[in-house]
Amino acid sequence: MKIVIAPDSFKESLSALEVANAIEIGFKQVFPEADYIKVPMADGGEGTVDAMVDATAGSRRQVEVTGPIGERIMATYGLLGQNEQHSAPRAIIEMASASGIHLVPMASRNPYITSSIGTGELIKDALDHGVRHIILGLGGSATNDGGAGMLQALGAILLDQHQRPLSAGGAALSQLVSVDVSNLHPALADCQIDVACDVDNPLCGERGASYIFGPQKGASPAMVEKLDKALAHFAAVVASQYPATQGLAQLAGAGAAGGMGFAVVSLLGAKLAPGVDLVKRAVNLEHAIAGASLVITGEGRIDGQTVYGKTPMGVLNVANDYKVPCIALAGCLGSDADKIKAQGMQAIFPIVPASVTLEQALATGEQNLIRTAANLAAIIKLGQRFGN
Repeated sequence: MKIVIAPDSFKESLSALEVANAIEIGFKQVFPEADYIKVPMADGGEGTVDAMVDATAGSRRQVEVTGPIGERIMATYGLLGQNEQHSAPRAIIEMASASGIHLVPMASRNPYITSSIGTGELIKDALDHGVRHIILGLGGSATNDGGAGMLQALGAILLDQHQRPLSAGGAALSQLVSVDVSNLHPALADCQIDVACDVDNPLCGERGASYIFGPQKGASPAMVEKLDKALAHFAAVVASQYPATQGLAQLAGAGAAGGMGFAVVSLLGAKLAPGVDLVKRAVNLEHAIAGASLVITGEGRIDGQTVYGKTPMGVLNVANDYKVPCIALAGCLGSDADKIKAQGMQAIFPIVPASVTLEQALATGEQNLIRTAANLAAIIKLGQRFGN
């Protein structure tokens, strides 16, 4: 019996690989002879580097970069393992590692000045080390600079009305007069950039980067209005110099990560895609699931939003394609969690056995997963007995 275990992480409790290991331990108590295939998963957000490095037996590279408010920090990206399908170096980069909101103390959060330059420095380092396929995860950013800092780190020249390099941050975009990408890192011409994006917001407007995400990054209502106008000005300058980018500010996902979605698509030729789709291709999930008897997935919380591009739904889609039954385990079940059952999920199980605090649930995640997995395996074994 081949059992594929393909979960996301349980945020703040266990990594995707640790979740998979716990499920395997529980199942082995009942089915010790089964063939277990563990495929740590993610959907482009936090934990994507760890999941993809673990799934492909890759490695991690630590680099000193510029943080969101100009301080020097250490950031990490992943180099994916090579196989018959992927022999060239591939990198997985989470922009949050270099430009994340968690890097800025609450009192210092100010999207007028926070910059995405560190993300560009990570990309540059990967290019310098021969990477020609980058998967870039957008999410958790501290920035609202439209990716301008990232572009500058990669060699773009952004000038203000005094012909000086544009200052850092989202507010400075209102002073932009020219964008020159002729000196971008030469390796970008041969590099495929796939962007894992799980939001559909445009760059500007009421659903844009500033209005939807600016407040959580420290923007007041007055700041939000100014930042939105600055992003609109940025897009207008880019469109005036590069007519092929006209209209890309309205692209679904252009507003991701403070507008970095717009920058990577319009000026780096990147492609936006649901994060879980990029991950499942990169880790060759279809190959793992083909011929399996059962697929087990899961994440920290399953609710009505899970069907919209989260890891369990992405795994379920592949399982459905191969007509393999799929079951999900979750730290907790939220409102409308049963929506995923309507998509073909055979069953969903919460792992918390009793009413506990969040801290207790996070601390006991591994034990709860092992116990729930063992109970689930026992039910399956009982069902096999009755089936005979």
